[in-house]
Amino acid sequence: MAGRRRGWSIGAVGLGLLLPLAGCGGTGTDAARTEVQHLLDRRSAALLGHDETAYDATGVRSEYTRLRALPLASWNYQVTAVRRTSSGATADADLNYRVAGYDRAPVDVRRTLTLGRTADGKWYVTSDGPAKGAGQQLWDQGPVTAVRGAHSLVLGTGPAAAGLRGYATLADRAVPAVSRAWGTDWSRHVVVLVPRSLKDMGGLLGSPAANYRGIAAVTTGEAGGAGRAPADRVVVNPEAYAVLGDVGKQVVLTHETTHVATRAQTTAATPLWLSEGYADWIGYLGTGRTPTEAAPELTRAVQNGHAPRALPSDKDFGFTSDPAELAQAYESGWLACRMIAAHWGASRLGAFYRAVGAHHKRAGAVEDALRTVLGTTAAAFTERWREYLGSQLG
Repeated sequence: MAGRRRGWSIGAVGLGLLLPLAGCGGTGTDAARTEVQHLLDRRSAALLGHDETAYDATGVRSEYTRLRALPLASWNYQVTAVRRTSSGATADADLNYRVAGYDRAPVDVRRTLTLGRTADGKWYVTSDGPAKGAGQQLWDQGPVTAVRGAHSLVLGTGPAAAGLRGYATLADRAVPAVSRAWGTDWSRHVVVLVPRSLKDMGGLLGSPAANYRGIAAVTTGEAGGAGRAPADRVVVNPEAYAVLGDVGKQVVLTHETTHVATRAQTTAATPLWLSEGYADWIGYLGTGRTPTEAAPELTRAVQNGHAPRALPSDKDFGFTSDPAELAQAYESGWLACRMIAAHWGASRLGAFYRAVGAHHKRAGAVEDALRTVLGTTAAAFTERWREYLGSQLG
């Protein structure tokens, strides 16, 4: 499951190599940045124009081969620094790109490029990769295959196009299901990334792969700036996803699609029990799964006399937590949202979610929304939720 990158569980450089680009002052460095910026502008235009010959003229073309299946609306580099090396130079740049038909705001990533120079002084690109500390992009892991659905775009590096079609089918079901519950005030499209392995999933997220073992998928949003919806990506763990049944796979993609839909109303004020619980609530709608079937770990705890006394905190959702405790956190949030829908109605649940996010700061957000939307207090809500656990799972 994901929301704020949540998931759905089941050596030294010799000083001689770093030389200034000019003898003194900033003139040489500024000139080099301008030249490199022009080079990258030409490279971007060639990529957007599907002009392989022009792209090849700017340097290594392996990126073009990897990127050509990606439908792009924009692709822009902004050079931030250029440093001379013994063989040419390195450049730091911010890359902004949008996938056509899916991204309302650009994805913004940091890149480091290595540059060579011809005998007549012209720069060319020899490599383009993630900056230190930045996650990989899918094309860094190999040629991208794209499969379009009615409401989805599935991008993969490992599976054949036929394998990606299954993800598109499930995502196409997820989008209208989410819209029926949440509303249509979102893009109503989803981009799904399918790397070839758990290790590659970690590379995309810029985190150790071990953090996502047993997590079927996560959703990560790139902030698009004030007042703009971000560009989300659902990133699948192909190893964990493969062991799920048909219903489980659909629940995962519907859950993650819910995060995409609710992103603009999910703020620092939104606790994870609400964002994850709401995504699970929509994910399980219509599946026929009973509470004891969908919440086995929490059922076990309740029946053993260890029912939780409070709703889970954000730290309870950490991927490095004990798997059983992590499952209980998700299940607790789901049952809290299920209870709201059952007692106050589905529309009130959505209004409650929006009211919490509109608070913009954590302190008092849930309490205010409980009072104004549901007409209750935090203490009364918690007590009702504990009673609900007993009635549903006991």
